[in-house]
Order: sequence, then C-alpha cells, then structure tokens
Amino acid sequence: MRPFQRLPGARRSLRWKIAALAAATACLVAVAVGVLVHLWTAQDIRSRAQAQAFNRLYSAMDTYRRTHTLADGAELDPAELPTALRHPADGERHTAYDGRVEGNVGPSAWAAQRVDGLGSRVLAVQVNMSPELHTLRRLDMVMAVASLVAIAAAVPVAVYGAGLLARRLRRVSETAGRICAGDLDARTGPTKGRDEVADIAATVDLMADSLGRRLRTERQFTADVAHELRTPVGGLLAAADLLPRGETEDLLRARVRDLRGLVEDLLEISRLDAGAEQPVRAHVPLGAVVREAVARTGLDTEVTVVGAPRGADAEGPEGAHPVGTVETDPRRLERIVANLVVNAHRHGDTPVRVTVDGPTVVVRDYGPGFPADLLREGPRRFHTGAAERGTGHGLGLTIALGQAGLLGAELRLDNAPDGGAVARLRLPH
Repeated sequence: MRPFQRLPGARRSLRWKIAALAAATACLVAVAVGVLVHLWTAQDIRSRAQAQAFNRLYSAMDTYRRTHTLADGAELDPAELPTALRHPADGERHTAYDGRVEGNVGPSAWAAQRVDGLGSRVLAVQVNMSPELHTLRRLDMVMAVASLVAIAAAVPVAVYGAGLLARRLRRVSETAGRICAGDLDARTGPTKGRDEVADIAATVDLMADSLGRRLRTERQFTADVAHELRTPVGGLLAAADLLPRGETEDLLRARVRDLRGLVEDLLEISRLDAGAEQPVRAHVPLGAVVREAVARTGLDTEVTVVGAPRGADAEGPEGAHPVGTVETDPRRLERIVANLVVNAHRHGDTPVRVTVDGPTVVVRDYGPGFPADLLREGPRRFHTGAAERGTGHGLGLTIALGQAGLLGAELRLDNAPDGGAVARLRLPH
C-alpha cells in the first residue's frame, strides 16, 4: 500500500495566503481611510475659505459704503475675477471657487457683490487657499507613511497568526497521515482554542477510534474463525485420506487441502495483524534460499542469480560474510518468494522468471499484469482484482506484503512496459 503523501508546499501556501490576504485588507483599509480623509479635509478647507471670503467681503463693503475706501484686500472689478461673479444679482453676495494657479497664488475662493443697486461695478475679495492645500498635501503624506507603517506591522502579525493556525492544521494532517499509513493509535489530542480546527482534530480522533474498534473486531473475528476451523478441517483431511482411491477422492482431497491452506493463511494474517510475529534472523545465501523456495512450489519457474560467486571468491574477505548473503529470516523469505511465484502462475502467464540481483529479488510473469486498483491501493484481502487475472482468495500478496514489512524489506508491485506483472522485493543489507 502506498504511504500517505503530503502535498508539497501546502503549509507555506496557506500561511502566505493568509498573510497576503491580511496585507491586502490593510492596504484597502488604508487607501479607503486616506481617500475619505483627503476628500473631507479638502471640502472643509474650501468651505472655510469661502466663508472667510464672504465675511471679508461683508466688512469691506461696509467700509466702502461709509468711507469709499477699499479694505480687507478688496478690489473693484479685478481682472482675475471668475466669470460667474462678474455680474452678480443686485445687492447679493456670491462666492465661487477658482482652481487656477498663478505664481504663488494657488486655488482661491472669491466673494463678490455689486457696489450699489444701479451701478455695474463689482467689489470682490480673494482668499488664497495655497497654505491650506499645502497642509492638505502634508496630511496626505503623513497618512501614506502611517499606512505603510501599519501594513509593515500588520504583515508580520498576520504571518505569525497564520503560522499558529498552520501548525495546528499540520498536527491534524500528520495524525491523519499516520492513520492512513496504518498507525491506528495515532491521535491529535487536545488542541488550543475552541474553533473549527479543534472540531476537525476532535473529529479525526473520533474517526480513528471508530476505525480502530472496527478493525480490531474484524481481526479478532478472522483469528477466531481461522482457529475454530483449523481442527475440523484437519479432521476432514484425515477422513478424506480414508476414502477409496479414485477421481472423486482426489478431487475432494484437493479441495480440502485448499481449504486448509486458506485457514493457515487466515491464521498467518491474524498473527501479522496482532503484531505477534517476530523474525528469526540469520545470514543466509539469498540465491540458494530463493531456489529452494521456488522448488518447493513445484511450478515450472526459471531462476537466475546475477553475479553468482564461484569457488574461493564466494567466501569474501576474511572475517566478512560470504558474498551474496543477506541477514533475514529464511522461513519468511521463502514464504514471500513462494507466494509471489504462485501468484504469478495463478494469475499471470508463462514464462515466470525469478531474478536475484544483489539484495533484490524480482518475480516476473507475462500475463495481463496487475490491475490498476491494486497498484493504486495495494493488495486487499479476498480481492483478486481484474477477472482476467483468474480467481482466488487474494491473500497471497497480502501475506507477502505483511511479511516483507516484518523483515524491513520493500515490496513493490508494478507492470512491465511490454506486458506482465513485476514484483520487486528489496531486502535490507
């Protein structure tokens, strides 16, 4: 079964996405606040300038009517007066905004009024808004700097907060990965906070508890059934041996032997599941063990040992183990090789070839190959895959995979480019 694989860069992606979102939000808030402050301040400056011009015009008009002199910067018919104020209504004061900039005089607010009801002369007052607008630009600059400082402070805080969230999610992800890899005792445990991440962690732990209970129940049931069937199947085989010789007796005996093999396989799987099996390691010649395992199957299989040593060279350096030996449990190794060879003959096609190259044993057939779901999900009990691969109870590869894991070996199943199934067992060395 393929181990759980973490998506590369997923943690960093989530962390920096949250940081980028926080930075973008801070930028939008800063821009919105800056624009609103600028518009409000500009409107306030314009309103106050127009009010100042209006008041100065009132005072200048009162002085002109009493003394016929100009005061408070008032002018009669100034050339710069905006067109809208050149012909104000009789006796009324009007204001207007002039956005022209000439020299040191920037945008201005004007107020104008006719000197008398019958004349055509206009008394006008101009209020220069340049100082106030310069203050507005300084305010804009201060707002921009403050916004940059706020963003610079918000991004590290967002990165730190996203890191805390990512660590909590990573813990849940690692627990789920360990459960997927077969560690049913893995738990996330209590997490800080009472939020959605804590809910996910609690749900994963509950799922693991439920899954563990179901699998333990299934394993116990398998072990109990296999143990209970062992005695009656043995008695059935003994009874079959007492039948008269004939075709019927041979067929019955073969079926009883198949049933006994199934019971033994179930017992072996239950022991592997329970972790009760312990390998007995020894230094053994890999090629010889493989040849012996293939011979015991009684199936026509070609065995090739690559670089097999001969003569004195087989002994290796003084004090070292002979060339071509491995430290493993020979009984379990024979079981793995035999299961792979039987599976190749039962579900594949001849010729079946076994190659020993260093610490690697390759079993190759020329049949339809392993089904796609088996390569994707690994061997499953009582499931033989595609119909074209024949029938069977589907325990051979499961046992081989379990025994390989017990020996610390790697068993990989694949299909050859030119057709056929390939099982590659790599022993530790």
